Amino acid sequence: MKNVLNITVVVLILFFSCKSYNTKQIIDHDNPNAIVKSDTVSISSDETDYEIIIIEPGFNQWLYGTARPRGYYSQQFLEDRNALLVQNWNMRHYQPGTYDPNLYLQPIDYDRRTDYGYEVNYLLYNYFIYFQLTYNQQLTSFIPRI
Repeated sequence: MKNVLNITVVVLILFFSCKSYNTKQIIDHDNPNAIVKSDTVSISSDETDYEIIIIEPGFNQWLYGTARPRGYYSQQFLEDRNALLVQNWNMRHYQPGTYDPNLYLQPIDYDRRTDYGYEVNYLLYNYFIYFQLTYNQQLTSFIPRI
């Protein structure tokens, strides 16, 4: 009897000491049969001390499956486009009567004179392309395409 109690205690300790991971799943409304894991892309750089966090269902999958690979665009190209895109994004954010406030939830703090590094600019630019294609928006005169 004492051995059974000891074995039970050991099994319970092992059971409660195991860490479980909770992965949030989101249904893709375009394809109800597909289940997509929640996308949170967070990039932080020790060199630049800047961080970009993108929380958008489907973005991670789009980034790795559809977007141009890293290195395709120059950093100068990304910075120039991001400056225009951020300016128009913020303009739409501050005009909720004209533009859907559910799409432009937060303003983006982007200073053209700051070097954010390639990775932050790459992710921001690709998020803008993804956003424009997904929500049928056009932030600039440049037609969003891949």
